[in-house]
Amino acid sequence: MKEQLEKLLNNSYSPYSNYPVAAIVVTKDGKYFGGVNVENASYGGTICAERNAITSAITAGYKKGDFQELYVMAKGEKPAFPCFLCRQTISEFFDSDSSLIILNEEEELHYFMSDILPHPFTSEDLK
Repeated sequence: MKEQLEKLLNNSYSPYSNYPVAAIVVTKDGKYFGGVNVENASYGGTICAERNAITSAITAGYKKGDFQELYVMAKGEKPAFPCFLCRQTISEFFDSDSSLIILNEEEELHYFMSDILPHPFTSEDLK
C-alpha cells in the first residue's frame, strides 16, 4: 500500500501548504479508492485527502458500514493524523473497530477508529 500512497502524493494539489497528503480507503469487498488533498486560495474550499477518498467511494455507490481500512500518508517528518473534520467524516462511515494506518517514509502506525475519535458526534446525538 505504501507504493500506491507514494504515487498518489504526486497528485496532491498543495501549493499553499506544500504539505502533500494521500489517502486510500479499502472497502469490505476489497475495492480501493484514493484521494489527495486539494487546496484552494480560499482555504475553506480545501478538501483533505481522507474526505476525498471517502467521497470517491460514496460516489461509486458504497455506503456507511462498507468501509474496512483507511491509509493516510503525508510528506513530513512524522506521520500525520487526520484533522478533526476528517475524523468526524470517518466516524460517519467507518465502524469504530475499522483500521487506520498512518504512514510516512519512515514509520507506519496502526490504530482503530475509536482510538482517534473515542466520542464521535453521531446521529444518536440528534435525538
